[in-house]
Amino acid sequence: MADGQGGSSLQGLVGDALRDAASLASKEFALFRTEMSENVAGYAKGAAMFGAAAVFAVAALIWLTQALVYGLELVVHSRWLSALIVGAALAIIAGALVFAGKSMISAYSLAPTRTVRQLKRDTEILTERT
Repeated sequence: MADGQGGSSLQGLVGDALRDAASLASKEFALFRTEMSENVAGYAKGAAMFGAAAVFAVAALIWLTQALVYGLELVVHSRWLSALIVGAALAIIAGALVFAGKSMISAYSLAPTRTVRQLKRDTEILTERT
């Protein structure tokens, strides 16, 4: 009779362990999805900053090229100076956007650090229980 009770208790323990493991796996996967979506969103914002920086860099290149042409063509007149000032301002804006995009991207990592940390804790807890 003790064998029958021990067998059903063992079955109950195994069933509980399987339910707990399934619940834990579901929660870990939800954490993983949440963390990855946050990280990808951060990278997308940084990439958008790089895209904006590229637009300003192209505009700066056009203005600086125009300034050089005017400077060579009109050696003494001031038209080239105004184009040079506009080009330099656009270059400064592009540089600021590059640094902003870089800092946004470096703030995020695609590695799911919270999920890994939680999985290590779960492994430790399961090891202690067994």
